[in-house]
Amino acid sequence: MNEQKVYSFFAERGLSPCGIYGLMGNLRDESGFNPRNLQNSYEKRLGYTDDSYTEAVDAGTYKNFVHDAAGYGLAQWTYPARKENLLKFAHNQGDSIGDFDMQLAFMYWELQGYKNLYAILKTTDSIRKASDAFMTQYEKPADQSENAKRRRVSYGEEICAMLTGIENDSIVPITEADARQKVISAAVTWYGRNEADGSHQVIIDTYNSHSPLARGYKAKYTDSWCAIFASASAISAGYTDIIPTECSCGKLIELFKQLGRWVENDAYVPAPGDYIFYDWDDTGAGDCTGWPEHVGIVVSVFNDVIKVIEGNKDDAVGYREIKVNGRYIRGYGIPDYGAKGVIKEPANGTNDGKSDSKPVQGGTLCKTPQWIGEVTASSLHVRRWAGKEYENIISCPYLEKGNFVGVCDTVKAVDGADWYYIQISCRSHGFVHSKYIKEFISRTDRV
Repeated sequence: MNEQKVYSFFAERGLSPCGIYGLMGNLRDESGFNPRNLQNSYEKRLGYTDDSYTEAVDAGTYKNFVHDAAGYGLAQWTYPARKENLLKFAHNQGDSIGDFDMQLAFMYWELQGYKNLYAILKTTDSIRKASDAFMTQYEKPADQSENAKRRRVSYGEEICAMLTGIENDSIVPITEADARQKVISAAVTWYGRNEADGSHQVIIDTYNSHSPLARGYKAKYTDSWCAIFASASAISAGYTDIIPTECSCGKLIELFKQLGRWVENDAYVPAPGDYIFYDWDDTGAGDCTGWPEHVGIVVSVFNDVIKVIEGNKDDAVGYREIKVNGRYIRGYGIPDYGAKGVIKEPANGTNDGKSDSKPVQGGTLCKTPQWIGEVTASSLHVRRWAGKEYENIISCPYLEKGNFVGVCDTVKAVDGADWYYIQISCRSHGFVHSKYIKEFISRTDRV
């Protein structure tokens, strides 16, 4: 199945599930996943079918491939420069111009030159965002109307449902702790990225991919990037409705104040996911009210020690530990994570009092895929909690063999068995028994 081949190819290269589905919705609209597809309106004009055109280009008997303005292949490449590059790429690979795998490789090579789009496809959890970005930045069709965008999105969602077996109506609300963890997980994904090898650039690209840009400013790779990192984490998590974005620490504080989510109380003990701001000029005497020079995201608080993850810490993404009410703390931005929806641990699925399954990490489940898994069972139930006693998600009684899922976390059921907390349909989640999932793409491979 071509759709599964496309998904596997881009998953291996680190694109997010929703990024891949958004991309695939566009390919379906452009070519129906036919790598030999000649633009229909040109078949009669040129006197070729899909196959005869491909064969003539391969044989060299048709010499106007680059300049004939006919869309061709999976992405319907049309512009002369891109068709010329496609032709050279095929020749260098020793492949037919209509070879499916060659075109995927060429597409990935091209995508890496579309830095904003590439950042979106690697981080987004929205099929709509990925689809619109791919359409307007990569495909650039003549018809970019809302109806055209919706059609491509619907194709992406259909492909998602087909490959995962899950419809979008099975969304499970999240806890406030889950919401906080989602931002932390987004930030931790970039741990170790640095200026020295240029790996921090994906963070800048993620920030610049967000629209509108704060004050209309497009960040540069050479800019100070602690606030950019904090903002990019919110963008990656999809939480810019509760977390403002800015490239300036001082301006970011102003935005938190406008939201009524700013705290300067020295006695405040932060919670995971809070944004902590620093003033390096603080003398330690009295209340610190100076201009902030740095910002990070609180990961945890234990015995009055705050663990923070920060961008641009010694030119890299790294951790810091600081005492509660310690010197240099300017204050905190406290996003309204409760607004993202609240749900408690599900009640016992059978009401028989036998289950004592508990949420991991004191109620926090990671909702960001850590690795990609493949279903090995011929059919697999997706349940609302870890354990066979819990009901199936109604809109999806089971997954099928070969489906791909994002594995986010592990929970032990009452019988001691490990159950995976999986992401399905990009933003829906459920539980499956671990013995029916095998590792397809590891976390280290994706990062």
